[in-house]
Amino acid sequence: MELRKITLAVLPLMLAACAAKNTTQYHWGEYQAALYSYYKHDGSADKQIEMLNKVLEESKAKNKIPAPGLHAQLGMLYAESGRRDRAFEQFSAEKLAYPESAHYMDFLMRNHKGGV
Repeated sequence: MELRKITLAVLPLMLAACAAKNTTQYHWGEYQAALYSYYKHDGSADKQIEMLNKVLEESKAKNKIPAPGLHAQLGMLYAESGRRDRAFEQFSAEKLAYPESAHYMDFLMRNHKGGV
């Protein structure tokens, strides 16, 4: 739960920092609505995983970069649901797409290294 609070505090800052950039290069899809819904209402990790994977598929189809933080959020959801290998794949994808997130992704991977 502590990690969820940290994510809730840091993720909006990451999104705000990226908002000033040309957002047409990113595909947001239902990412923001899904994130809001997850933290405010239902909190179902499996439902959110499905929604975020759909946004990733749309990003590929439109040949656009997934929104900043999307891979990180998906990684957190996988970690929460006990799928550490999938979580690490998403944290690594976030680092690759957004090198400025490397320290935070490394932090998340260190916290999940011993298991979830």
